[in-house]
Amino acid sequence: MPKFIIERTVPGAGDLGPEQLREIARTSNAVVEGLDTPYTWHESFAAGDTIYCVHSAVSAEVVREHARRGGFPADRVTEVGGEFGPATADG
Repeated sequence: MPKFIIERTVPGAGDLGPEQLREIARTSNAVVEGLDTPYTWHESFAAGDTIYCVHSAVSAEVVREHARRGGFPADRVTEVGGEFGPATADG
């Protein structure tokens, strides 16, 4: 299943508190449960005026549907072409 990076413009995202983030997570989880298609939310980061999310779905259209149902912006949805980390350098 392809993995996507989603950029969501949310003014003040980096200043959201724990309860606000918890409510966003609850909404996202409820939408995922109701999608009727394979979908995984891996993690999200709130920084500056943007929330960056990593999700796996069968298509970018399904990612956008998740955003629509949750009331989330999805300003940019980009399919991940490759993954790497520090251990990648070892071989």
